[in-house]
Amino acid sequence: MIKRLFWLGLGIAAGVVATRKAAEAAEKFTPAGVGEQVGDGLRALASSIGAFGAEVRAGMAEREHELTDMVERRSGQPLPGFDAATNAALGIDARSDARARGAGGPGFS
Repeated sequence: MIKRLFWLGLGIAAGVVATRKAAEAAEKFTPAGVGEQVGDGLRALASSIGAFGAEVRAGMAEREHELTDMVERRSGQPLPGFDAATNAALGIDARSDARARGAGGPGFS
C-alpha cells in the first residue's frame, strides 16, 4: 500500500511539473510572449551598438591624440585643439604627456 501511495505522489508531482513547463512554453508563443522576446532582443542589440560606438569614439580620440603628439614632436610646433582640457578629458596626465613628448624615439626631436 505504501509503495502505491509513493508512486501516486511521484506521478502527481511529475504531472504538475510537466503541466507548468508546458504552460511556460505555450506562453512564449503567444503574441505577448513573442513581443516580449523581440523587445528584449532589440534592447540588447541597441545596448551593444551603443557600447560599440562609445568604444570607437574613445579609440578615435586616443589615436587622434597620438597622431597630434607625433606631428608636434616632428614639427616642434604645438597644434591647436589639444590643450590641458582635452588631455584631462582623455585621462592624460600633463607630466606623463610632457615625458612622452621628450622621450621621442629615433627620428623625433
